[in-house]
Amino acid sequence: MRYFGAAIAAIFLTQGADATEASKRPMVRPDLGATVVQAGLIIAPTTSAFAVERSLRPRLRGVVREAAPAGAPPVELAVSNARFEAWVRAFRPRAMSQGISGATFDAAFRGVRYDPDVIKRDRNQSEFSKTLWEYLDSAASDVRIANGKAALAKHRATLDRIEARYGVDKEVVAAVWGLESAYGTFKGSSDLVGSLGTLAFDARRAKFFEQQLIAALQILQAGDVAPRGMTGSWAGAMGHTQFMPTSYLDYAVDFTGDGKRDIWGDDPTDALASTANYLAKFGWVKGQPWGVEVRVPSGFDYALADRKIMKSPAQWGAMGIKGMDGQTVPNHGQASILLPAGAKGAAFMIFKNFAVIERYNTADAYVIGVGHLSDRLKGKPAIQSDWPRGDRALKFAERKEMQQLLTAKGFDTKKIDGKIGPLTIEAVRGFQRSVGLVPDGYASLDILKRLR
Repeated sequence: MRYFGAAIAAIFLTQGADATEASKRPMVRPDLGATVVQAGLIIAPTTSAFAVERSLRPRLRGVVREAAPAGAPPVELAVSNARFEAWVRAFRPRAMSQGISGATFDAAFRGVRYDPDVIKRDRNQSEFSKTLWEYLDSAASDVRIANGKAALAKHRATLDRIEARYGVDKEVVAAVWGLESAYGTFKGSSDLVGSLGTLAFDARRAKFFEQQLIAALQILQAGDVAPRGMTGSWAGAMGHTQFMPTSYLDYAVDFTGDGKRDIWGDDPTDALASTANYLAKFGWVKGQPWGVEVRVPSGFDYALADRKIMKSPAQWGAMGIKGMDGQTVPNHGQASILLPAGAKGAAFMIFKNFAVIERYNTADAYVIGVGHLSDRLKGKPAIQSDWPRGDRALKFAERKEMQQLLTAKGFDTKKIDGKIGPLTIEAVRGFQRSVGLVPDGYASLDILKRLR
């Protein structure tokens, strides 16, 4: 179980998670570059569409992107198509050894060429900072809520049947749809075989993308879509709710009964049902909220804001943690307390369904975004607590500096790696106690300045 203390633990990513972990989720999307969520702040690439009503997917938790060593030669982006074609010829028998027919392979690669633009996007690591609250402002914007309510009305009969079949709230399914493709508006138009082939040819993450390419060929061989109809993001995420090929094979369903699992077409039925199926497979609890906004009493022991610490709402209530209405939160099951901006922002009592959405995308901002958007689609109010809107994200060098200064002052972080995880959060708490601050573990710029 991952740690969530007084602040969201740092999330460090490469553009693409480990293949084994990635295959568990439909949403492993390397196309949004490196993202960090640290103490309630998001760092995301400048090339993503955070500024408009498009996909609002923070990247998944993964490993730190390694910087190129000093003096390393520049990345080769321009590759002759002859070299790529030679790779395709060498890849063909490997694909056939995994059950892909020659006819399927040849049809899939007919006309496919190496795409240097895909590699340029894959290499683009430029970043800007975006806070969790700014992300939520967009994830549950008036436009996205209005469009979501319109989508719910238009597809209500279908979504009602999906909810009845899988037991997943239709508003949650619609919220995933809204954040992933703005309700089908931005599904991606890249040729998947070309994109995945280019990325599999590129040695940097060949194993992961070759696995996705084999899965894509299996989808084509099953007849669910024609080769040139298999489109999506440049990095392989497909359809209305952006499944990667491996997760499509595991969780996509034919809800229309036409013999195809079509997540690409204008009709979103199969994609929405596949999303519900995915959430159901990972244990969605019908009728349980993802989380409930709560008020934390003064003097609260912020060390209790830890995902490993589970109590009933009544037990939390006895400790003074109440709903925004001042009442004990209804008994939806065991829950933990999440304080994504420490003592300065909103607090949530989160239940098992939080962890289920987390299987779709492990970034806490995304989970809160889906959960909050779904609440707004149900007619519930906006988050009522304030956020520390004057804060900004710490840069990687600043996070390392904070760890160095904490350790030097006797609050050992054990590692100087720029990751704001449980050890660093506990060290921040220790420093806060030593100077009379609220010990919420929130690794802010103010803490860094005090350490200096």
